[in-house]
Amino acid sequence: MADEKHVFIASRWTRGNFFFPVRIEVTHDRVTRIKPRFLGSDEESISMSKVASVNIKTGLLWSEIRIDSAGGTNPILSHGHSKDDAHAISGLIERFQQGTPANAVD
Repeated sequence: MADEKHVFIASRWTRGNFFFPVRIEVTHDRVTRIKPRFLGSDEESISMSKVASVNIKTGLLWSEIRIDSAGGTNPILSHGHSKDDAHAISGLIERFQQGTPANAVD
């Protein structure tokens, strides 16, 4: 399913996410960070083939995720995600890079 999209929304209870929480969208082709604003949004994305690494820092309640690019662009940074969501994002990226469907059973 090439059109499969997985959306992960940061908690409203974390800094910078109260009114317009950041969301991470993971598709077979790319990873996108979308930060809504009052008028419009800021988007940054990295092609799945250009994702070099995924780093997760977990805290007591929330996690921060950093997705680095092999193409020399700035990394995608997002905080305020649950630990489960952060690990799900990492797992999806790994599966899509290997060409495995997201719903495949381990």
